[in-house]
Amino acid sequence: MNWLPLTDLSQLDAIDAASAERPVLLFKHSTRCSISTAALHRMESAWTSGDDSTHSAYYLDLLRHRDVSNAIAERYEVEHASPQVLVIRNGRCVHTTSHLGITYRDVLSVLTGS
Repeated sequence: MNWLPLTDLSQLDAIDAASAERPVLLFKHSTRCSISTAALHRMESAWTSGDDSTHSAYYLDLLRHRDVSNAIAERYEVEHASPQVLVIRNGRCVHTTSHLGITYRDVLSVLTGS
């Protein structure tokens, strides 16, 4: 999976702009949490090179970049969770899920609109 690192608040404006063209995936990960590691592994093991060519996927290490995680919760009006997946379309969060609810199939369905 070709993750784009999400490390700076200014990237949120770029993500919103890009989401006008196609939905953007955000994955908030806690490196200290085994559930987060399992969810990350599930996404990475199912994601294909074709997915990389058609979808943008951002990875946030929320322990290192808590300010960005907080800004995401505020900007997209979602309650913070870890791990957490958000799909952004037209600058708005259209899907969010966390913990064991994170599945490749569900995320891909939202990204593709099917």
